[in-house]
Parts: sequence; C-alpha cells; structure tokens
Amino acid sequence: MTSLAGVPLLSEGQGAGQVASSALSARAGVVGGDPLTSAAVLVIGLTGGIGSGKSTVSALLAAKGAVVVDADAIVRDVQRPGTPVFDAMVERFGPGIVAGDGTLDRAAVADIVFGDPDALADLNAIVHPAVGAEIMLRMQQLAETDDIVVLDVPLLVESKNAYPVAGLLVVDVDPDVALARLVQHRGMREDDVRARMARQATRQERLDRADRVIDNSGSTEELAAQVDDAWQWIASLTPA
Repeated sequence: MTSLAGVPLLSEGQGAGQVASSALSARAGVVGGDPLTSAAVLVIGLTGGIGSGKSTVSALLAAKGAVVVDADAIVRDVQRPGTPVFDAMVERFGPGIVAGDGTLDRAAVADIVFGDPDALADLNAIVHPAVGAEIMLRMQQLAETDDIVVLDVPLLVESKNAYPVAGLLVVDVDPDVALARLVQHRGMREDDVRARMARQATRQERLDRADRVIDNSGSTEELAAQVDDAWQWIASLTPA
C-alpha cells in the first residue's frame, strides 16, 4: 500500500497545478471521516509531470471501466461562474481574471499568483476547502463499491499528506520531450513550461515513488499496450 495525497488548487493548464494541499486529509472529518476505503473498492493513484500524457492514460483506464476521480476536473468545476469559489476569486483578485465570455481566465490567475506567495496563499484558502470536500465526497460515495477507482492528481508525489492507495501509477516521459509537446501542441511558452516543471517533483522523485511506470515516449499504440498491461497489474492488487 502506498499513502499519498494532494489536490492542485488550479488545474495543470492554469499553471498552478504546482500547488499541493492537504485538502483530502483536512476534509476527511467534515465529509464523514472514515472509512474512505473498504474491502471491496480498489483505489489506484495516478500521477505524472506536466506534459507526461497523464490525462490520456486516465482516459484509457476509464475506457476499461475504471472510475476516475480527476482533481483537475473538480478544480474547474468548483471555479465555474456563479459558484462561491468563482465569486470569492473575483472579489480577491479583481475583474481582470474574468474572460470575455464570463468564465475564469486561468492564465490571468496564474500570472497573479506565480511569484506572489501571499496571493497564492489566498488562492489556496479560497479553493482548497471546496476541492477537498468534493474529492472526499466522491471517494466516500465509492467506498462501498467494488469499483476500480483511479485518483488522478498531478501532485500526488509532492504531497506530504496521506491517502491510502493500493498502488501508484506514474506516467513518465523525458522532460525535454514533454516540453516540446507542450510548446508545439498546446502553444505554451518554453519559459512557462520550465517554470512549472521546476515547481514539481523531479522525474527521478516520481520514479522512486512509483509502483508501476508507464513510459509515454513512444507511439499511441505503444502507450495503449502499456495501459493494457497496467490494467492487468491493477486487477492483481488488493484494496489498500
């Protein structure tokens, strides 16, 4: 069993997926406490550096029947216009973080909080409780099922807080390859990508914590074959 946890308070695409928090641990008592796992449900941690292809692996696992609890998606959900989190962010950071269509301008938020510890702390205080509560709620709803649950969190390795998972699956790629993909396919600036990478665990740190590694340096077909193998590995595990 591996004990890991973490919740990015901005999604990876915002640039503050670099932020890990104690949201899962902190909210456990609020959303009902224990147990968050049972003899039936199998929880797998999934992580990887920015540009690793973690989201693709997550989707492939979902296609095989896994229930994915996606921290990035939850962050985006709690930051929708009209939510308390959205309103609190606008009040704190100003109308400049609202895009022309009324949604959150994630790049504008990232520009504000990067390099400003106080702003980042304020962002944490606004977003952290809602994200943590929602993840804990979803995990507790799944606790008595016999599902295979994938806890998809960018900063599982970086977190100092514990959440029991039966195994940690790390999606790995050479950082230079990840950088090239992000610049070419997402249109991100190279200096921006390097800054985000610097705030994450190193490649070696992730590999050292992994129970199984998926190498995403090859083709789509090769990636799919590795996910097939990983699925067989997952099926062989017992709940944490």
